[in-house]
Amino acid sequence: MVNTILGRKLGMTQVWSEDDCLIPVTVIQAGPCTVSQVKTVENDGYAAIQIGYGELKAKHVNKPMAGHFAKAGVAPMKWLREVRVADASQYNVGDTITVEAFADAKKVDVTGTSKGKGFAGVIKRHGFGGGPGGHGAHFHRAPGSIDQCASPSRVFKGVRLPGHMGDARVTVRNLEVVSIDADQNLIIVKGAVPGGKGGFLTIRQA
Repeated sequence: MVNTILGRKLGMTQVWSEDDCLIPVTVIQAGPCTVSQVKTVENDGYAAIQIGYGELKAKHVNKPMAGHFAKAGVAPMKWLREVRVADASQYNVGDTITVEAFADAKKVDVTGTSKGKGFAGVIKRHGFGGGPGGHGAHFHRAPGSIDQCASPSRVFKGVRLPGHMGDARVTVRNLEVVSIDADQNLIIVKGAVPGGKGGFLTIRQA
């Protein structure tokens, strides 16, 4: 069975556990996803399926993608992702993948795009300690020394500096699956996932 499904973050809430503890959870609307392409070892060199999620109006589809969807005979979808499978012959174009595929999953890895924070300094972006905050100090929130003067007389790549924070691809691993609602296509996981409400997510069995 395929171990990946696409979805959206609906928001966070809390539920009571069986041992009477309050658990913070994230509600994810997962699927249903439609198989839009099947790749086989004979034709493509590897086995995989392409799954799509989210409705998309025809006016927002460019000509190459419109031809791709027309060839598959499926409605245009907003997000497409390719998933490796052991045997692609088990799937056909047009098949639907629902959250029921995760009925036995205990933990999942969730990938999304983190919230953008704009330009941030090293204290907020990297957790630097900063300098003294009192009067007379001339070093407060600056990064400090970033290279050597004489040799090599340059800043090494990867030095933690101020810059654009957030809006990056983030994966949170081994999130516990609290419950699954197959009727409403919901996966409820313990803890937080990347992004804001309505953000696109890729959910994969850990």
